Amino acid sequence: MKFLSFFTRIFRKKSLKILSDDLISELESKLDYQFKNKDVLIQALKHRSFLAVTGESRLYSNERLELLGDSVLGIIVTEHLYKKYPEKEEGDLTSMKSLIVSRKILARTANNLNLGKYILLNDAEKKAGGRHRPSIVADAFEALTGAIYLDGGLMEAIKFIHSFLLVDLSDLLTEEQNQNYKSMLLEYSQSQNYGLPVYVVKKETGPDHNKTFTIEVRVNDSIRGIGIGNSKKKAEQIAAKNALKKLLVN
Repeated sequence: MKFLSFFTRIFRKKSLKILSDDLISELESKLDYQFKNKDVLIQALKHRSFLAVTGESRLYSNERLELLGDSVLGIIVTEHLYKKYPEKEEGDLTSMKSLIVSRKILARTANNLNLGKYILLNDAEKKAGGRHRPSIVADAFEALTGAIYLDGGLMEAIKFIHSFLLVDLSDLLTEEQNQNYKSMLLEYSQSQNYGLPVYVVKKETGPDHNKTFTIEVRVNDSIRGIGIGNSKKKAEQIAAKNALKKLLVN
């Protein structure tokens, strides 16, 4: 057992060199942050598929750092929104936060950094397009947040999140928020095992060229939101927004 433990430690140290010093330096330059402990950076980039290469246990993937990073990200984003939008109610802030930390936005931010280039994957996952898979790159971004927090503290994590995620916040909210409430509601509903949201037209009023639609959305067999708009699409978005407010606050 001692021999196996010794062998595993040696193998693990060798595995760290699979990501070259040049690539590490390149990524640190992009992040504008130098890791004191390179091992924590390596772990943040280590997808669980790569454990088949190193022979390590699941504890050495980036999943624990992803959990930590998710919490760090949440408090940084929430504090920023709280201070930036003092006129917004709790439900609005919750919806905004949900958008900013959504898989879609985190994946887009990670891709802007070309983070997939540095993620450690096994050959099968690489061939399957893992370097560009939204779930993988978004999770790696969260893990990287956790790694920076552990290595440099909260202020460095805040600097990182503000530099890469919150830098275009106003544009992000203008561009995305009014268009993606339905996708946000779908993602939330599925994460809670509620199934698919169901949109039902309850009323149509006005002439054909100027109709007004009233639509309700049901989540988990309960009415969660109602929307009124001059098109079905707009009414569905408003219904989804109202549903998110109710679900995320409760």
